[in-house]
Amino acid sequence: MLLDIEWRAGGSSGERSQDSSCPGDPARLPGVTGAEQQEGSGRRASASRALERHWSLPLPPQVGMAPEGPGEAGTHKEEACVVQGKYCSPQGSFERTRLNWWGLGAPPTCLRFADRRGARAAFTLTFLASSAFYLLLAAACSPALPGVALLYATPLPVAFMQGMPVAQMTIADLSEPQELPAALGRLGLCFGVGMIFGSLLGGTLSATCGMQCPATVALVANLVGAVLSFTFIPVSTKGASAHDRAVPAGGPQANVFDLKAITRLLLQSGVLPVFLIKVASSLPFGLFMVMFPIVSMDFFQLDAAQAGYLMSFFGLLQMVIQGLVIGRLSRRFSERALLRASVLGFVLVGLAMALMSDVLHFCLLMPGLVFSLCALNVVTDSMLTKAVSAADTGTMLGLCATVQPLTQTLGPTLGGLLYRSFGVPVFGHVQFAINLLVLLVLWRQPVPRKKD
Repeated sequence: MLLDIEWRAGGSSGERSQDSSCPGDPARLPGVTGAEQQEGSGRRASASRALERHWSLPLPPQVGMAPEGPGEAGTHKEEACVVQGKYCSPQGSFERTRLNWWGLGAPPTCLRFADRRGARAAFTLTFLASSAFYLLLAAACSPALPGVALLYATPLPVAFMQGMPVAQMTIADLSEPQELPAALGRLGLCFGVGMIFGSLLGGTLSATCGMQCPATVALVANLVGAVLSFTFIPVSTKGASAHDRAVPAGGPQANVFDLKAITRLLLQSGVLPVFLIKVASSLPFGLFMVMFPIVSMDFFQLDAAQAGYLMSFFGLLQMVIQGLVIGRLSRRFSERALLRASVLGFVLVGLAMALMSDVLHFCLLMPGLVFSLCALNVVTDSMLTKAVSAADTGTMLGLCATVQPLTQTLGPTLGGLLYRSFGVPVFGHVQFAINLLVLLVLWRQPVPRKKD
C-alpha cells in the first residue's frame, strides 16, 4: 500500500501506460511534468528499497500493483514486468544481498546472550526489540513523519528479534533428549498457527482501519509479551552445572560478542558435518523460494491471490508434518535415518521439479518437499543441540538460524542469474545434484538402531 501511495504521487492510476513497457517508467506517465515524474519515481524507488531492507523474503507479487477498482486493475503482464525489473535486475539483487549480511551475525550473538543471561532476559529482549520495530513501522505510516527514513531504521531492532531460536533453546533445555525432535516439531506447529492467524488478523485490521492499526496492535502485544516474560519465565532454564560452566564462579564474565567462542562450537566432534549437510541440502530450495514471487507469475501464470493460496497450502502442510508426523517418526527411527530420508526426498523432488511444467505438478510434489524440509530442519537442530553442552545450546541454535539469512544473502543474486539464464528447471537440477552428493556421503556412514 505504501508503494501504491507513492505511485499516485507520480500520477493517477488512470494515467498508467497500457503498452508492453514497465509501468514504472516515468516517461510513460502522460500529463505529468518532468519534475513531478522524477520526484514521484524517486520516492517510489526510495520506498521500495526501504521495504526490501525490512522484509527478509522478496516482496509479494501484489506490492506495487494495488488497483483501486475493477476498471483500473493492472494486467498480469504489467505485474510481471514490475517484479522482474526489481528482482531479476542485478541492482535489486545486489541491494538485497548486501542487506542480508546484517542478519548473519545476529542470531548466534543473541542466542549466546541467552546462554549467558538466561531465558528471561532473552525473551524480554526479543519482545522489546519487536516492540521497537512495530513502533517504527507504525510511525512510518504517519504522513507527518519521515516514513522512508523510519523504514530504513527498521533493520536495527530486527537483529534482536530472535523469538523462535530462543523458544527452541528453552524447549531443548527442558526436554529429554529422546523427546527433543517431537518437541521441536510441536513448537513449529505453534509458530505456524500464530503466523496464519496473525496474517488473517493483520489483513482484517489493515483493510478496516488502515496500515497503522495492525502495527499498533502488534506493538501492544509485544509489550504485553515482554511483561509476561519478565514475570513468569524463569531466570534460567539450564541446570546448575551448565550455568556454572557458562559463568565460572569468580571468573570474568564471558563476552557475548566473542566470535571465536561461537565458531569454536562448529569444530566440536560431530557438529561441522551435520551443519554442512543442513546448509547444503537447504540451499537449493532456498534459492527457489527466494525467486518464487517471479516464478509464480512468470512460469506458473498465477495472480497475487492464487500465489497466496498456494503459499497457504504450503504453510498448512508444514504445520501438519512438523506437529503430527515428525514426532511420531522420531519415536520409531533414529535421527540419522530420518536425515537420510529427508535428503532422499530432496533428491526425488529435485528430479520432479526439473520436469514439472505447470502449477499442478508443483502441488503434487509439494507434500514430499515439505516433509523433506521439515525433517531436515527438525532433525539437524536436534542433532546439533545434543552435540554441544547444555551451556551452549542457545549459541548452537543461533548458528542453525544463520542458514536462512545465508540463503537469502546468496539467493537474490545467484537465483536471479540462474533463473534468467536457464529458467525454472535449473532449480530442480541443482537440488537433485547437491542432495545426491549429500546422500552418497550419508550412505557411507552407519545408521544406529533406534533404542527402545
